[in-house]
Amino acid sequence: MTTRDLVLSALFAALIVALGLIPAIPVGALPVPITPQSLGVMLAGLILGPVRGGLAVALVVLLVVLGLPVLSGGRGGFGVVVGPTGGFLLGWFLGAVVTGALVRRFAPGPWGWRETAFAVLACLLGGIGAVYALGIPWLAAVTGMGLSKAALGSAVFVPGDVVKAVVAALIARGVRRAYPIDLR
Repeated sequence: MTTRDLVLSALFAALIVALGLIPAIPVGALPVPITPQSLGVMLAGLILGPVRGGLAVALVVLLVVLGLPVLSGGRGGFGVVVGPTGGFLLGWFLGAVVTGALVRRFAPGPWGWRETAFAVLACLLGGIGAVYALGIPWLAAVTGMGLSKAALGSAVFVPGDVVKAVVAALIARGVRRAYPIDLR
Protein backbone atom coordinates (compact mmCIF):
# COMPACT_ATOMS: atom_id res chain seq x y z
CA MET A 1 0.00 0.00 0.00
CA THR A 2 1.56 3.26 -1.12
CA THR A 3 1.12 6.75 0.26
CA ARG A 4 -0.97 7.54 -2.82
CA ASP A 5 -3.30 4.62 -2.03
CA LEU A 6 -3.77 5.87 1.52
CA VAL A 7 -4.41 9.43 0.38
CA LEU A 8 -6.98 8.34 -2.21
CA SER A 9 -8.73 6.13 0.35
CA ALA A 10 -8.80 8.95 2.91
CA LEU A 11 -10.10 11.35 0.26
CA PHE A 12 -13.02 9.06 -0.56
CA ALA A 13 -13.72 8.45 3.14
CA ALA A 14 -13.96 12.23 3.47
CA LEU A 15 -16.31 12.34 0.46
CA ILE A 16 -18.59 9.74 2.06
CA VAL A 17 -18.58 11.70 5.33
CA ALA A 18 -19.27 14.97 3.46
CA LEU A 19 -22.27 13.37 1.77
CA GLY A 20 -23.53 12.70 5.30
CA LEU A 21 -23.95 16.45 5.79
CA ILE A 22 -26.97 16.26 3.51
CA PRO A 23 -29.94 15.56 5.79
CA ALA A 24 -31.35 12.04 5.77
CA ILE A 25 -34.91 11.47 4.60
CA PRO A 26 -36.92 9.31 7.00
CA VAL A 27 -39.02 6.54 5.47
CA GLY A 28 -42.32 5.86 7.21
CA ALA A 29 -42.09 3.23 9.91
CA LEU A 30 -38.66 1.93 8.83
CA PRO A 31 -35.73 2.87 11.08
CA VAL A 32 -33.46 3.20 8.01
CA PRO A 33 -33.36 6.63 6.33
CA ILE A 34 -32.53 7.54 2.73
CA THR A 35 -29.04 9.05 2.62
CA PRO A 36 -26.71 10.10 -0.21
CA GLN A 37 -23.76 8.37 1.44
CA SER A 38 -24.33 5.17 -0.52
CA LEU A 39 -23.49 7.21 -3.63
CA GLY A 40 -20.03 7.77 -2.13
CA VAL A 41 -19.69 4.05 -1.48
CA MET A 42 -20.45 3.29 -5.14
CA LEU A 43 -18.00 5.99 -6.29
CA ALA A 44 -15.25 4.58 -4.07
CA GLY A 45 -15.59 1.16 -5.69
CA LEU A 46 -15.87 2.51 -9.23
CA ILE A 47 -12.98 4.96 -9.06
CA LEU A 48 -10.58 3.37 -6.59
CA GLY A 49 -11.20 -0.34 -7.05
CA PRO A 50 -11.86 -3.03 -4.45
CA VAL A 51 -8.92 -2.56 -2.09
CA ARG A 52 -8.71 1.23 -1.88
CA GLY A 53 -12.50 1.60 -2.11
CA GLY A 54 -12.95 -0.97 0.64
CA LEU A 55 -10.33 0.81 2.74
CA ALA A 56 -12.16 4.13 2.31
CA VAL A 57 -15.42 2.62 3.55
CA ALA A 58 -13.68 0.72 6.36
CA LEU A 59 -12.29 4.05 7.56
CA VAL A 60 -15.80 5.55 7.63
CA VAL A 61 -17.12 2.54 9.55
CA LEU A 62 -14.22 2.85 12.02
CA LEU A 63 -15.05 6.53 12.55
CA VAL A 64 -18.68 5.56 13.23
CA VAL A 65 -17.63 2.87 15.74
CA LEU A 66 -15.36 5.38 17.49
CA GLY A 67 -18.38 7.64 17.99
CA LEU A 68 -17.74 10.39 15.49
CA PRO A 69 -20.96 11.85 14.05
CA VAL A 70 -20.10 11.09 10.42
CA LEU A 71 -23.41 9.61 9.26
CA SER A 72 -26.40 11.58 8.03
CA GLY A 73 -28.12 13.38 10.85
CA GLY A 74 -24.90 13.49 12.87
CA ARG A 75 -25.20 9.86 13.90
CA GLY A 76 -22.26 7.82 15.09
CA GLY A 77 -21.24 5.42 17.81
CA PHE A 78 -21.26 1.69 18.38
CA GLY A 79 -25.02 1.79 18.93
CA VAL A 80 -25.50 2.65 15.26
CA VAL A 81 -23.52 -0.41 14.22
CA VAL A 82 -25.55 -2.80 16.37
CA GLY A 83 -28.84 -1.05 15.61
CA PRO A 84 -31.26 -1.51 12.69
CA THR A 85 -29.02 0.31 10.18
CA GLY A 86 -25.84 -1.56 11.17
CA GLY A 87 -26.15 -4.21 8.49
CA PHE A 88 -26.43 -1.59 5.77
CA LEU A 89 -23.43 0.26 7.22
CA LEU A 90 -21.33 -2.92 7.26
CA GLY A 91 -22.73 -3.76 3.83
CA TRP A 92 -21.16 -0.57 2.51
CA PHE A 93 -17.74 -2.21 2.85
CA LEU A 94 -18.84 -5.28 0.90
CA GLY A 95 -20.60 -3.04 -1.63
CA ALA A 96 -17.46 -1.01 -2.38
CA VAL A 97 -15.34 -4.16 -2.64
CA VAL A 98 -17.77 -5.98 -4.96
CA THR A 99 -18.34 -2.89 -7.12
CA GLY A 100 -14.60 -2.30 -7.40
CA ALA A 101 -13.83 -5.94 -8.16
CA LEU A 102 -16.44 -6.10 -10.93
CA VAL A 103 -15.19 -2.91 -12.55
CA ARG A 104 -11.55 -3.96 -12.24
CA ARG A 105 -12.37 -7.29 -13.89
CA PHE A 106 -14.74 -6.18 -16.64
CA ALA A 107 -14.08 -2.47 -17.32
CA PRO A 108 -10.46 -1.71 -16.47
CA GLY A 109 -9.51 0.25 -19.59
CA PRO A 110 -10.49 3.61 -21.04
CA TRP A 111 -14.09 4.38 -20.20
CA GLY A 112 -16.49 4.67 -23.08
CA TRP A 113 -20.23 4.12 -22.95
CA ARG A 114 -19.89 0.34 -22.76
CA GLU A 115 -17.74 0.58 -19.63
CA THR A 116 -20.12 3.16 -18.18
CA ALA A 117 -23.07 0.82 -18.71
CA PHE A 118 -21.11 -1.94 -17.02
CA ALA A 119 -20.31 0.44 -14.15
CA VAL A 120 -24.05 0.88 -13.62
CA LEU A 121 -24.41 -2.91 -13.50
CA ALA A 122 -21.50 -3.15 -11.04
CA CYS A 123 -23.23 -0.60 -8.79
CA LEU A 124 -26.50 -2.52 -9.01
CA LEU A 125 -24.78 -5.77 -8.00
CA GLY A 126 -22.31 -4.37 -5.49
CA GLY A 127 -23.55 -1.00 -4.30
CA ILE A 128 -27.14 -2.19 -4.00
CA GLY A 129 -27.22 -6.01 -4.07
CA ALA A 130 -24.32 -6.65 -1.69
CA VAL A 131 -25.38 -3.87 0.68
CA TYR A 132 -28.96 -5.14 0.81
CA ALA A 133 -27.73 -8.74 1.22
CA LEU A 134 -26.25 -7.76 4.59
CA GLY A 135 -28.61 -4.93 5.52
CA ILE A 136 -32.00 -6.59 5.09
CA PRO A 137 -31.32 -9.72 7.20
CA TRP A 138 -29.69 -7.52 9.85
CA LEU A 139 -32.71 -5.19 9.87
CA ALA A 140 -35.05 -8.17 10.19
CA ALA A 141 -33.04 -9.68 13.05
CA VAL A 142 -32.65 -6.46 15.04
CA THR A 143 -36.23 -5.26 14.67
CA GLY A 144 -37.92 -8.66 14.73
CA MET A 145 -40.04 -7.71 11.72
CA GLY A 146 -39.20 -10.83 9.73
CA LEU A 147 -37.13 -11.17 6.59
CA SER A 148 -39.98 -10.81 4.08
CA LYS A 149 -41.35 -7.70 5.79
CA ALA A 150 -37.86 -6.15 6.00
CA ALA A 151 -37.25 -6.91 2.31
CA LEU A 152 -40.61 -5.48 1.30
CA GLY A 153 -40.03 -2.37 3.38
CA SER A 154 -36.56 -1.92 1.90
CA ALA A 155 -37.98 -1.97 -1.63
CA VAL A 156 -38.82 1.71 -1.19
CA PHE A 157 -35.08 2.46 -1.39
CA VAL A 158 -34.49 0.68 -4.71
CA PRO A 159 -35.58 3.45 -7.15
CA GLY A 160 -33.36 6.03 -5.45
CA ASP A 161 -30.46 3.61 -5.28
CA VAL A 162 -30.80 2.87 -9.00
CA VAL A 163 -30.62 6.62 -9.69
CA LYS A 164 -27.50 6.79 -7.47
CA ALA A 165 -25.97 3.92 -9.48
CA VAL A 166 -26.47 5.80 -12.75
CA VAL A 167 -25.17 9.06 -11.27
CA ALA A 168 -22.14 7.25 -9.79
CA ALA A 169 -21.32 5.64 -13.15
CA LEU A 170 -21.56 8.97 -14.97
CA ILE A 171 -19.38 10.74 -12.40
CA ALA A 172 -16.88 7.87 -12.43
CA ARG A 173 -16.77 8.01 -16.23
CA GLY A 174 -15.83 11.68 -16.13
CA VAL A 175 -13.26 11.22 -13.36
CA ARG A 176 -11.67 8.13 -14.91
CA ARG A 177 -11.42 9.79 -18.32
CA ALA A 178 -9.85 12.94 -16.85
CA TYR A 179 -7.71 11.22 -14.25
CA PRO A 180 -7.13 7.56 -15.13
CA ILE A 181 -5.90 5.59 -12.13
CA ASP A 182 -5.34 1.89 -11.80
CA LEU A 183 -8.02 -0.04 -9.96
CA ARG A 184 -6.54 -1.63 -6.85
